[in-house]
Amino acid sequence: MKWFSRFTVIGKTFYRYGLSDLVAGLVRAGWLRRLLLALPKSKRFAAEPMPVRLRLALESLGPIFVKLGQVLSTRPDLLPPAYAQELAKLQDKVPPFAAEVSRRQIETSLGRPLAEIYARFDDTPVASASVAQVHRAELFDGQSVAVKVLRPNLKPVIEQDLALMRLAAGFVERFFADGKRLRPREVVAEFDKYLHDELDLMREAANASQLGRNFAGSEMLVVPKVYFDYCSREVMTMQWMEGTPVSDIGSLKAQGVDLKKLARYGVEIFFTQVFRDGFFHADMHPGNILVKADGRYVALDFGIVGSLTDFDKRYLAINFLAFFNRDYHRVATAHIESGWVPPQTRAEELEAAVRAVCEPFFNKPLSQISFGLVLMRLFETSRRFHVEIQPQLVLLQKTLLNIEGLGRQLDPDLDLWATAKPFLVRWMNRQVGPRALLRNLKNEAPDWAEILPSLPRKINALVDEARQKEMRNAYVHLIKSQQRQNFWLAVIALILFLMLLWK
Repeated sequence: MKWFSRFTVIGKTFYRYGLSDLVAGLVRAGWLRRLLLALPKSKRFAAEPMPVRLRLALESLGPIFVKLGQVLSTRPDLLPPAYAQELAKLQDKVPPFAAEVSRRQIETSLGRPLAEIYARFDDTPVASASVAQVHRAELFDGQSVAVKVLRPNLKPVIEQDLALMRLAAGFVERFFADGKRLRPREVVAEFDKYLHDELDLMREAANASQLGRNFAGSEMLVVPKVYFDYCSREVMTMQWMEGTPVSDIGSLKAQGVDLKKLARYGVEIFFTQVFRDGFFHADMHPGNILVKADGRYVALDFGIVGSLTDFDKRYLAINFLAFFNRDYHRVATAHIESGWVPPQTRAEELEAAVRAVCEPFFNKPLSQISFGLVLMRLFETSRRFHVEIQPQLVLLQKTLLNIEGLGRQLDPDLDLWATAKPFLVRWMNRQVGPRALLRNLKNEAPDWAEILPSLPRKINALVDEARQKEMRNAYVHLIKSQQRQNFWLAVIALILFLMLLWK
């Protein structure tokens, strides 16, 4: 009954925001399109553009649908740019739940009375979102901490909405003209994983700890310490960080923070995470970033991180370097070499499409070229060639857009290419050439030391195995030949016997 009630709410929201026209324009079946267009229309939001109506509808449906919209906003390879940009405005802010509920959740999860865990606990939360809220507290050693507490009883609500999303995904795949390319079932499965990952605060604590190790002693970035003794799947305790929101430019100037240096730090931190560590904070919007009085960044909220393989990093470095050298053929062959393009794709056709997208960027000064926008345009072009862009690269592209927007807000003259090029060139030099060969030999030396002494014996064993296999195959072939010969001899004998009887 709850399922039907929720479905009714979604239907009413669909009507209130006039989304039937949006769906009608996408469906493949003519009869369904006519039916949707014939539905009565609400005049309430008729003057608003369709992307705005979609955003408002998702906000009205509650936190789970807000989260879905936020995830979709990171997939410009699936959505038109106007929709991706509008969905990026979705705010994940909801009223806080009662302090008594927070206290009970902490005690149940950590298995101790609150008074034994924290010397002081502030009942008023400092932040509240759809999945969790944050309280300030103090440990018995005097350390101020932030305590993140999951909302109770979220699972049933999430599973109910996810079931409806899976149903809708099947509908989209079957009836929408572009349903198969959009891969709606995969999108919902990705959202399902993302949501359940966010419900495990131990995962977020591990992400924060990893990022903290990567930037230990950094002059650019501070990551709060995680207190694992006071963490569980439902509760996370980490160091309380003081700082000024990075979007408060006036306060930063008043404190004497060097904004140009801060902007450069942001780009360097991002490319260090990507090309040195292959592990990056993927939710770097201004609400998750503070600035300390000494000019260092403070990262918060580690629920969403991205991981890159050496293959991913090589793909990015080649594309960026080729783009700024206007080597569009190399951009095209990088896509083909990645295996994401159908093998029958002609490099020349893909090169022409990439050139048409990228060449207009060079009408601007290098300092005004957006890396994130370049990637987004490449992904959009790739759709025509049925390229399946990897989720981690789309996540990186969204993060890069955030970093660029933040950097140019701090310093409008920021030249991202001048800041990023040394990282790309350095990384490529490490991957190819004599140094890379020597490093790989050094890394593989322990394995070679173990393998080389036994190599003759292993080769001899392989040769013996090959000989045995060859002899076995010859024996099987001989047996089969003998069996065929015996069969025909039996047939001939039978025919002769019948002929004798006939006489």
